[in-house]
Amino acid sequence: MRRLAIPLALTLVLGAAGSPAQADTPVKRTAECQGDWLPGTPTAADVMQGEISLVGLPAYKLGKKIDWNASPYRNRSWEYVYHSLRWMGTLVVEYENTGEKRYLDRAKEITKDWVARNKHGARGTKSYVWTDHPVSLRTQPLVCLSRHVNESWLKESLTVHARLLSNPRLYKKGHNHGIDQDIALMAIGCRYHRKDWSDLASRRLTGTVKLDVDSQGALMEQAPRYAVYVYGRLQVAMTNMRACGRKVPGEIGKRAEALKDFIAHSTQPNGFMVPIGDGSAETEPKMETGTPKEKVRTYRAGYVYGRTDWDKRDSAYYSIRYGPGMKYHGHEDHLGVTYYAQGRDVLVDAGFHSYEKTSYRYWTLSPEAHNVPTVVGQRFRPRTASKLVKTSYGKDRQSFRLSDQAYGVTRTRSVFVNHGEDVMAVHDTASGGKKIRNLWRFDDELKLISNKGGRVVLGDGSFKVTLVQLSSCRPVGGQKVERGGRLGWMSPTYLSKQRTNVVVSPAAKELLTIVVPGTDDPKVSCAGGKVKVNGVTFPAKVL
Repeated sequence: MRRLAIPLALTLVLGAAGSPAQADTPVKRTAECQGDWLPGTPTAADVMQGEISLVGLPAYKLGKKIDWNASPYRNRSWEYVYHSLRWMGTLVVEYENTGEKRYLDRAKEITKDWVARNKHGARGTKSYVWTDHPVSLRTQPLVCLSRHVNESWLKESLTVHARLLSNPRLYKKGHNHGIDQDIALMAIGCRYHRKDWSDLASRRLTGTVKLDVDSQGALMEQAPRYAVYVYGRLQVAMTNMRACGRKVPGEIGKRAEALKDFIAHSTQPNGFMVPIGDGSAETEPKMETGTPKEKVRTYRAGYVYGRTDWDKRDSAYYSIRYGPGMKYHGHEDHLGVTYYAQGRDVLVDAGFHSYEKTSYRYWTLSPEAHNVPTVVGQRFRPRTASKLVKTSYGKDRQSFRLSDQAYGVTRTRSVFVNHGEDVMAVHDTASGGKKIRNLWRFDDELKLISNKGGRVVLGDGSFKVTLVQLSSCRPVGGQKVERGGRLGWMSPTYLSKQRTNVVVSPAAKELLTIVVPGTDDPKVSCAGGKVKVNGVTFPAKVL
């Protein structure tokens, strides 16, 4: 899977800042303007030239008179970031860094025009402009600007922002948006000495963090990449609380610290986060997590992570999903697995495309976009919880059993992973004599080599991987391999969509799927309830 390492959040492309111009007069740098809150693009020079590039999309020409209803790409994320005015904030920061007043003058001109033309509740103002996230993200550049522009229109606008941020009906409790709302309200409260706003922000933040990050440090939003965002925002929140003369509640610091372990376990040996839920395969955490003690970790929030070693790119790695029903940034991926071995992505999810309301986006949320078992003839029941019911840990092998009733009957999957001699084996059944079928999505760089006799071989150059399927110890043939069509797609990067190979099993009362990386001819045998793969022996039912 080809990846481009980019920051988290709304996929803003990194850019290089221009060299600072000679200052007109020294300007005091402020805590509100300095710090790690600005996107990589656009730069102050871009904004001054009238071009802004947001969420990785091509540059948009602003012009002198700005069209605040612009939506050149019909992209919701672009619209939100456009109205966050963070790109305006680059000008204020550049003013502080260089002392050149032209940056501040243009920032003031842009903001005053925005305030005049985007009144809350006014006819013609787009409703999304005043939803929770644009409001909270917009607060920082406005507060930053207020350190250098002391005019009533700006203070009045920040007051409107604070009132909306204080409204309990608009508060996103237990979500990263809620954390951003609390950061924003705290900033305005501290800026204008409104203790009531600051008190509310502090009080709400503790409750939201306890809901969003569990006691194990797992993020509850069902997309691990957001853990990096939440960790960063909690650092901002704690810094701002101290700057405001407030004590940071111990639970916030404790859970922020625990997030680091979760992020480490969610990161594959190649340095990219496993793309679970709304998580792009291009997410590379830019933070120091340390090295956890465990190589295998189960999280009650619904994750199993395992690896052969830390800090070795060719280590094997796997993830398994279970837990609470789908919410927030989650997908219908329960009982799904991913697998990385010998320095390569092997089994992958379809990934994260965007937040656009398209049929493809909704397909990426569905079971068909994940490596899961489906029950033939039974209707899928969305948002069904699943359980991890049994585990077995060894130094070089681990096994797990999971179950749910997402199809109205008990669906059970057992997963075995062997390290050293890399093997993954997955056993699927359904209660009531129902037949089961499963899907296996391979990395897009792996091309189909052969498909016969219950064996599917894929490869890329010298690297090969073989999928073997058995039922009651007998080989099962009839696998279909779909590239493109209805199932054979994946999105390794934001807004991308490309073909990949998906193996669709035949229907059977039980299925044992064996994935063997590094070979196109594994020696597989099954007898007496035992399976042997290249010298690795395990139970035919795995666990």
